[in-house]
Amino acid sequence: MDNLSKESRRFLDDLRLYLFSSGKNEAEIGEIAEELEVHFAEAEKNGKPIEQIVGESPKEYMEMISKEMKVDTKAWLKYIPLIIFGAISFSVIAQLVDDLRLNFSYVFLGGTVVISIIFILLVFGVFKYTASRQVSKTKELLMIMIPSFLNIALFGALIFWDMFYTLPGIQLGVTASIITGGIVLLFLIGFSFWAKTAILPVILAALHIPELLLRLTSLEVSARLIIGMIITYIVIGLYLYYTFKKLKKEETASA
Repeated sequence: MDNLSKESRRFLDDLRLYLFSSGKNEAEIGEIAEELEVHFAEAEKNGKPIEQIVGESPKEYMEMISKEMKVDTKAWLKYIPLIIFGAISFSVIAQLVDDLRLNFSYVFLGGTVVISIIFILLVFGVFKYTASRQVSKTKELLMIMIPSFLNIALFGALIFWDMFYTLPGIQLGVTASIITGGIVLLFLIGFSFWAKTAILPVILAALHIPELLLRLTSLEVSARLIIGMIITYIVIGLYLYYTFKKLKKEETASA
């Protein structure tokens, strides 16, 4: 796409995101994008705007293409267990840091599945909205934070319920818990490389490393909790600031 204008490149990127969020097959998305790229290149070569191809409303054009494609249910089912496993991994790491034993109620496991599906639907909805309206990358990231924070709030409520009520579930010994923790860490590393983002490791590190280090001090429990929370927010805030700056730099470079 090097020979295309910024407007054409942006439209193709947004179209890919829109179709991806609509559950379409990735190979078919690639074929359609390549086809459009050729048409855009020819139009620009002849001094014509891309509106002559896609019309005045990018959203309507994306919807039209989406309706002509089948939903790739089989391919999309693989993302649900990935998200669910990623969500459970936070609780796994937290429990291992606490006492090296894992204990999950059936309510927690079932609630995790439901909340994860809600999160997936909300994120895809945000992707479709931002792609069809061609908002800036910064605004897109801000909008994605809405389902992210809602997801955190729902999980917080679920964990609170699980902690303060005796519910039937699964209990693992120390050895089984450590093995499970190792598998989870490998998953998180692989998932981060696959998704090309360090957000999961950063959040986990910000949540648990300060707590582990503060346990080595002579501070009171209340003081450790407050200081640990402050450090956690600072680390996550710095990472988000770095991400915003990086996105701004990329947008400026492509302008």
